[in-house]
Amino acid sequence: QVNLVASGGGLMQVGGSLRLSCAASGRPFNLHHIGWFRQSPGLERELVAAISANGLRTTYSDSVKGRFTASRDDAKNMVFLQMNSLESEDTGVYYCHRVGDSYRPTPDSWGRGTQVSVSS
Repeated sequence: QVNLVASGGGLMQVGGSLRLSCAASGRPFNLHHIGWFRQSPGLERELVAAISANGLRTTYSDSVKGRFTASRDDAKNMVFLQMNSLESEDTGVYYCHRVGDSYRPTPDSWGRGTQVSVSS
């Protein structure tokens, strides 16, 4: 199992930027696709971004496309989510987690998320 812990959240204003980090430990990291998930108040956890194991392919939800960018540094066992032009709807707890080829989360335990709060 790959253990993933997200960090870097905070309180931001609309229009601001934030960079989330995801630190990995455990199994070889560069074999896995990694997704960023958001759980907003009252809503189910949703995938907002994912990056392939080789880092060449990324996918984004319509709500963040053009504003968020996922990247990875396998030498440091890290994945990042650059969040620009933040909107109040981006508020939520963000998690990083392994995903399969269909971008569904794997049945691993979820690691610690990081809170992002965007105020208008």
